[in-house]
Amino acid sequence: MNKNKREKEFYSIDVGDSTFTVLKRYQNLRPVGSGAQGIVCSAYDHHLERNVAIKKLSRPFQNQTHAKRAYRELVLMKCVNHKNIIGLLNVFTPQKTLEEFQDVYLVMELMDANLCQVIQMELDHERLSYLLYQMLCGIKHLHAAGIIHRDLKPSNIVVKSDCTLKILDFGLARTAATGLLMTPYVVTPAECLVGTSCRYIDQWNKVIEQLGTPTQEFLMKLNQSVRTYVENRPRYAGYSFEKLFPDVLFPADSEHNKLKASQARDLLSKMLVIDASKRISVDEALQHPYINVWYDPAEVEAPPPVFTDKQLDEREHTVEEWKELIYKEVLDWEDRMKNGVIRGQPPPLGAAVVNGSPQPSSSSSINDVSSMSTEPTMASDTDSSLEASAGPLSCCR
Repeated sequence: MNKNKREKEFYSIDVGDSTFTVLKRYQNLRPVGSGAQGIVCSAYDHHLERNVAIKKLSRPFQNQTHAKRAYRELVLMKCVNHKNIIGLLNVFTPQKTLEEFQDVYLVMELMDANLCQVIQMELDHERLSYLLYQMLCGIKHLHAAGIIHRDLKPSNIVVKSDCTLKILDFGLARTAATGLLMTPYVVTPAECLVGTSCRYIDQWNKVIEQLGTPTQEFLMKLNQSVRTYVENRPRYAGYSFEKLFPDVLFPADSEHNKLKASQARDLLSKMLVIDASKRISVDEALQHPYINVWYDPAEVEAPPPVFTDKQLDEREHTVEEWKELIYKEVLDWEDRMKNGVIRGQPPPLGAAVVNGSPQPSSSSSINDVSSMSTEPTMASDTDSSLEASAGPLSCCR
């Protein structure tokens, strides 16, 4: 592309404490949030006629770790395609050559809130189980390609006002062909105890105080130094799940008598198990009575993403080499773009709009989930749809 023509396609604007240099198709930029991985703003895309989220990666080439993380996030987002995984709509850089290359922008679907906000609300069983179901569908889709997210937390799970849920942020993800649990950040808490981090020790102690000291069978799976530490700690019997999660913590049982606190508590008891070999699997959780009312084979058994770089996590490069790889990925995306839609692929799953229509005005708030409703219906084996609870989520105060 002619350099002068490329320059005319971009403009710069201050968003919060950062300067975004974006394509002119994106207007009305407003800050959404920031984190270790980047800064996010909302914008209106005049090509797609919808609101979108634009993420500017934070200093992607400051060192090898950041560069590899940026490359990983980009290539993984390019390959996944599921309604419960955030959709990548565009990738671009304002720089014209590899020598100038320093900024990477990812354009994604815009959601209304993250799970940190949603879990503060008073949700009924239908919404709770439906959100859990969608999380499991998204995780299953990633696992089908051998992708382990490794950083699932409320801030990395986003929700729309219609109760649609999506998983995002793949900067710490790994492929199953690699040593997934070897880095300190994501290693099993027990394996973190022999070190200097009080945070890991405190985390472990809090877990066993509630769930009880693990069995000897589990302790034998740990390395000697960790096992010695755990065995020298006070032993805890733990609490029953009825005491940890009494009925008062749950919403009232479903009026259709399909979803109950007892079912939710049973699922929690199977998920909150220290020994991963005894923990419920994603497939088993999808069949649990608290979840399977939503079961849809098209969602659960969606084609897995095609991820070809199985050795990504074993690869080591210099910052400049990672930079060149990322630049090639950006150019590859640009080559596949035509009028804002990727050639040869279906339109992105889900809509990046607020309240059902692509409004560029400032009145659309990504944090407004007070009207969260559940439009999808339960699986055919139930006698209920959610029409009775659709519309404004009056239980959210």
